[in-house]
Amino acid sequence: MNTALLYGKGTLSVQVPEHSVILEPKHLPGLRDEEAAVATALRNPIGTPPLRDMVKRTDKVAIVISDITRPTPNHKLIPWILKELSHVPLDQFVIINGTGTHRDQTREEFIHMLGEWVVEHVRVINHHCQNREELVRVGKSRYGCEVYLNKEYVEADFKIVTGFIEPHFFAGFSGGPKGIMPGIAGIETILTFHNARMIGDPLSTWGNMVNNPVQDMAREVNRMCKPDFMVNVTLNRDKEITAVFAGELFEAHDRGCAFAREHAMIRCDHRFDVVITSNSGYPLDQNLYQAVKGMSAAHKIVKQGGAIICAAECSDGLPNHGNYAKILQMRQTPRELLAMINDPAFEVFDQWQVQKQAVIQVWADVYVYSTLSDEDVAKAMFTPTHDIEQTLEELKQKYGENMTVAVLPLGPLTIPYVEE
Repeated sequence: MNTALLYGKGTLSVQVPEHSVILEPKHLPGLRDEEAAVATALRNPIGTPPLRDMVKRTDKVAIVISDITRPTPNHKLIPWILKELSHVPLDQFVIINGTGTHRDQTREEFIHMLGEWVVEHVRVINHHCQNREELVRVGKSRYGCEVYLNKEYVEADFKIVTGFIEPHFFAGFSGGPKGIMPGIAGIETILTFHNARMIGDPLSTWGNMVNNPVQDMAREVNRMCKPDFMVNVTLNRDKEITAVFAGELFEAHDRGCAFAREHAMIRCDHRFDVVITSNSGYPLDQNLYQAVKGMSAAHKIVKQGGAIICAAECSDGLPNHGNYAKILQMRQTPRELLAMINDPAFEVFDQWQVQKQAVIQVWADVYVYSTLSDEDVAKAMFTPTHDIEQTLEELKQKYGENMTVAVLPLGPLTIPYVEE
């Protein structure tokens, strides 16, 4: 049986055993007229007056966007929002790229993300989580840290956040409050948000919004300096908009999460010997750090001692920015990495991704199909594969001819689960 995994900017065709179980979200067609749907949502929002009525001509407006690792269609959303707010001069807008702890985007990348017209006519800035001069304290979290947010955002008269709602491996769902926390938070705040205790909590997982400490802290921080308006979308496998959720941050986000849950959660009767996953293709599969999300989705349904095969292009490498690659070299095994990270004295940004990865590696073997060198894959304690079909044949030697196989062609756009 042939299946197509999302991979890079295309697909990867793989022959899998006939009895394999293919797990995909319910397919939704893209909206017939995306611009009209967004305009309708801006004019008939959830829990607020129409966007245009909320913004005065004299307001300084900040629009927070997700960075290049997310497929939020801001090249569509931002021009349509600006059109709706045409009574506000363009020099009173600032677009803040919510990088969190990620690297800056270049001008060329901004043009790709926003379109050349927006970049030419509106000020666009990268958020810098470690530059205290660009941050301002807005409160103290009950989780034990001072809360710092981007100064230009805090000082704006009107605040808008855009985003994309999909399953998230420790926040339950992305979008909504996550655009602000961690998107434009300070490093001290992010380190608490992503510390070992928060990430290791069993309620910090795919699709769970109830007593999830990561989601709860994101919402707590947002209440300290809340966006006045949210514009989030859901997407299908072709990155087409399937629904728009606009208005009051929490109510609109909750409605979007309920919509995404209905279409993305798939119940399985049992765990599988082997789970093949993608990382949803570009932009999410541009480095190995991000590919942990696809592995985490597979982890939900693979047997202990089973195998995960993850296809992620990794055009951006491990990457070579941030601390992910450095942390991986600090110990010899995943168990040793977990022990190091769980020590309260250890606090290094990007440790959260290594923590999630190590939990998966302790549970199952992980094979990676990518453009990375075998050496780089091995440095991350994974096993490289250049032929997924051959790897499946080899795994039959371990699990037998009746080896059970599941496939997640869209990777972390799907939440498979087993009731145990």
